[in-house]
Amino acid sequence: MKLNKFNKGIFFSSSGSFFWGFLGTYYFQYITLVGAFEVVVHRCIWTSLILLFTTIFFKKWKILKKIILDKKKVIYLFVTSLLIFGNWSAWIYAVSINKIIDASIGYFIFPILSVFFGYIFFNEKLNKKRITSLIIVFLTSLYMFIDISTFPWVGFIVALLWSSYTLLRKKINVDADVGLFVESLFILPVAFFIMYLIFQNNTNDFSLSNPSLVFLLFLAG
Repeated sequence: MKLNKFNKGIFFSSSGSFFWGFLGTYYFQYITLVGAFEVVVHRCIWTSLILLFTTIFFKKWKILKKIILDKKKVIYLFVTSLLIFGNWSAWIYAVSINKIIDASIGYFIFPILSVFFGYIFFNEKLNKKRITSLIIVFLTSLYMFIDISTFPWVGFIVALLWSSYTLLRKKINVDADVGLFVESLFILPVAFFIMYLIFQNNTNDFSLSNPSLVFLLFLAG
């Protein structure tokens, strides 16, 4: 049973890393013709819409209601919504200015911070296998630092925001999709306001006259 659970963890983490590292990077690089802030805004808007659909389709209204009625969880999700918004913004901005490697370093540093947070806040134990894994990650990150010419500040921002996000989400333990839906609802007014400013200044790339681009931006969700 433990082996089966372990193999599932390996499969899901590897699949998620591949999807985000390869397909996600390729996608955001492909739409760099659109301003970075506009892409972030579209990601917020369409994520909200898609998660609304999944909440309806999977009939998770009771779970959503239970979360909303829990003041502590709502406060935590408000904070995590700011963290995830910052993480998305930092990553998309890095891709748009061709700093993908710098941003990716953040995901090498992230496990070290996560283990540190787990040790400090959840009293998780460090066995030999975990320590060995950490040493490998640390040495790999150190090698990447040596190979770059400038300090990867965007990578540190990504790592700090993402590790803080996972820490707080673990403390409240809510459904991943429903929790993200609540977070996206917090971000949504900000996204609409930024979108309004973009259209007011006539700097938008989103236009119904370009359906292919509309579809691509929809995929940001």
